Amino acid sequence: MLDMDEQALITAAQKKDLDAFNHLVLEYQQSVYNVALRMLNDLDAADDATQQAFVAAYQKIHTFHGGSFKAWIMRIVTNKCYDMLRKEQRYPTQSIDSSPYDPEDDMESGWYLEDDNFLPEEQVVLRELEAAVQHCIEQLPQEFKAVVVLVDIQGLNYAEAAYAVKKPLGTIKSRLARARVNLQDCLHKFKELLPYQYRSNKEGSHE
Repeated sequence: MLDMDEQALITAAQKKDLDAFNHLVLEYQQSVYNVALRMLNDLDAADDATQQAFVAAYQKIHTFHGGSFKAWIMRIVTNKCYDMLRKEQRYPTQSIDSSPYDPEDDMESGWYLEDDNFLPEEQVVLRELEAAVQHCIEQLPQEFKAVVVLVDIQGLNYAEAAYAVKKPLGTIKSRLARARVNLQDCLHKFKELLPYQYRSNKEGSHE
């Protein structure tokens, strides 16, 4: 629980109050890290992007003039991820220290841990589902991936996502609709892992 409300923390951080800014970091670091991890699919790169995003946020917080602070910080981390992806395309490397994302390696990022009452066998299924979802997200074009992560995983509304990726609202809606179709098609291969209500009957009358 924060001692001050968010606006008070932001105002204090804009006056270079490091303690106030650290409260904001604690509030948003998991969300920022999860966005970076989903977009980069690499644990080390996600750590780097998260650190860079918060450094940039501290340096730029005086430019925040209201609205959704979450959208503002998501815009920063999304930009950092895009920068890293562009750099990787220009200077591709294969590092022995690179750590591709595996839900088994990063249990803290799994949404399934929000409920401590899962049985061990349910945890196994949910880890498999998490891996399937990440696999399908990885297959998306980068611009689709960003909007899915921001809207469907982080819970931003369309306007906030449009701000975060600097695209018109109509573009966000179009990309998200197409991305969801692609994800549904991909996840159909893993439909036995999905809750019943999310399983689509692709075969129709052929089943």
